[in-house]
Amino acid sequence: MASSASNFGNNGKVNADDLILVSVDDHICEPSDMFDAHVPERYREHMPRVEEEPDGSQQWYYGKLRGRNLGLNAVAGKPPEMFNVNPTRYEDMRPGCYDVDERVRDMSAGGQLAGLNFPNWTGFSGQVLNEGPDRDVNLVMIKAYNDWHVDEWCGAHPERFIPCGILPLFDVEEAAREVRRLAGKGCHAVTFSENPAALGMPSIHTDAWDPLFSACSDTGTVLCCHVGSSSKAASTSPDAPPPVPMSISSSMSIYTLGDLLWADFWHRFPDVRFSLTEGDIGWIPYFLQRAEHTFERHNGWMRQELPQGLRPSELFRERIICCFINDRVGIKLLDEFNVDNVCWESDFPHSDSSWPHAPERAAELLGDLPRETVDRITHGNAMRHFQFDPFAIRPRERCTTGALREDAADVDTVTRVGRPADERDIATWKTMTGATARTAR
Repeated sequence: MASSASNFGNNGKVNADDLILVSVDDHICEPSDMFDAHVPERYREHMPRVEEEPDGSQQWYYGKLRGRNLGLNAVAGKPPEMFNVNPTRYEDMRPGCYDVDERVRDMSAGGQLAGLNFPNWTGFSGQVLNEGPDRDVNLVMIKAYNDWHVDEWCGAHPERFIPCGILPLFDVEEAAREVRRLAGKGCHAVTFSENPAALGMPSIHTDAWDPLFSACSDTGTVLCCHVGSSSKAASTSPDAPPPVPMSISSSMSIYTLGDLLWADFWHRFPDVRFSLTEGDIGWIPYFLQRAEHTFERHNGWMRQELPQGLRPSELFRERIICCFINDRVGIKLLDEFNVDNVCWESDFPHSDSSWPHAPERAAELLGDLPRETVDRITHGNAMRHFQFDPFAIRPRERCTTGALREDAADVDTVTRVGRPADERDIATWKTMTGATARTAR
C-alpha cells in the first residue's frame, strides 16, 4: 500500500498527528432499543431486554438467560480508580459506549479513523443468543442483531466501522448461510468462539464446521476468535486474586493458536483466515518455536500430517491474523511475524484501551519501524483483510489523527459519571469467576 512521507517527522520518527488508525477490536455496549426495528411482530415477546435489577443496576436478559454485564466493558474516559467490575447503568458510562454518533465523536477525539466492533452483552461470540431453548427464536434474534449492527450501527457511518456479525453456532448450515447473507451486506468478519468445544459444540478437530469454513473461504470472511469467547477465563488456583487472571488473560489465545496450528481443515479451505483478538502478540514467537520443536522431536510417534504441507510457523504466517494494543515485546520481535497479518487494536471502551491517547502510544511504540510497515500495521492490513475502504468515502487527508481531532475539538475525553471502585467490585469479580476467598495464613 502506498504511503505518504508525511507519516514521519524530520527525524524519521512517526508523527502521531499523521497516523491513520483502524482498530480490529472495539466493542459496543448495545443500546436497549437495538431490537425494536428488526424483530418480526410474532417474535417480539421473545426479544432480549434490559431490566432494572434490585441493586439499581441495569442488565440485559434473553428470556431467563442473563447477558454479560457492563462494568469493565464500559470505562472509557474514567481514571483506573473508577473502573467498576459490577454491573452499572447506561448513565454511568459515556454516551459513546452505546450511541453511534457519540461513538464517532469519541473516535475522532481519540484520533482513530475506524474500528471493528465486537458485541458485549451477548458474549463475544454471541453465546447468550445461541443458548436460548428455542433455536428458531435464537436464529431470529441473531439475524436481528446482525441487521441492527450492519444497517444501523455501521451503516450510520460506513467509513468509520468494519462490520462483524455473530453466528448461529448451534446449526452449522445456518451459520454458513448467515456468513453468505452478511457478505452480501458488505460484512466480511464474523465472531467465532476461541474454543467451541468449551461451549458444548464440536471442536475444530472434527469436520463438523466444514460448511462454515467453506462459506468463509468463498466469501473472504475472517473468523475472529476473541479472548473470552468460550465463556471461560484463564484460571489457576481457585483462590487466586484478581491480578492472576487479569495478567494471564492472553493464555486463552495461546490455546486457540495451539488448536489452529494442528487443525487439519486448512487444505480443504485455501482462503479461510482466522484472527486472534485481544491476546497481544509478544508470546507468539515462542509458541511457534515450541510447535516447530514438537514436530521435529515428536512426530515420529505423533504421526501428525502437516496441514496443507505447511510447518506450524509457515501456517501461522500465511493464514492467521493477530493484533495488539500496546505490546512493546511484540514489536521488538516483529521479524518473527508476517507483518501483513499484524494489526492494531484500540479495545474501546474496555478497560485495556489506550483511548484517547492511542496515537501517541502507537507513535512511540512504532517509531523506529519503516513507514510502510507502520502504515500496514495501523490501517492497511485491516483494510485489506476485512475488505474495508474508508478512503472511498472520506478523503485520505481527512483520515489522519490530526484531522480527526480537529473535527472533535469540543469532545471532553474525561468521563465524569460513575463511582469509585470499592468492595462491590471484588465481590462481583468473585461471583463471575467462581473464585473463593483466600484464607489468611
